[in-house]
Amino acid sequence: MAVDGNWNITLSTPMGERKTTLSVKTAGGTLSGTQGADGNSTEIFDGTANGDDVNWKVSITNPMPLTLAFSGKVSGDSMSGEASIGPMGSFPFTGSRA
Repeated sequence: MAVDGNWNITLSTPMGERKTTLSVKTAGGTLSGTQGADGNSTEIFDGTANGDDVNWKVSITNPMPLTLAFSGKVSGDSMSGEASIGPMGSFPFTGSRA
């Protein structure tokens, strides 16, 4: 699928840009893999891939415990969408193939 591989993700938040890495693969519409930042990496969950549309969640502990829900679209070697950060709202993200 179009999303398989490694990505550099930039999330625009009120605390500034947050850069993460994303390594994913698809199997039958399920998206799995890991997302990392600041030297830490964790498994993504509830991941789906349908055509160019991708969705996944990741739980983080830094700068505070949160679950981020990403929803985006892949176009060639780029990705863009929004990440919902619970009560803080949604923020845009962009990604490029690593």
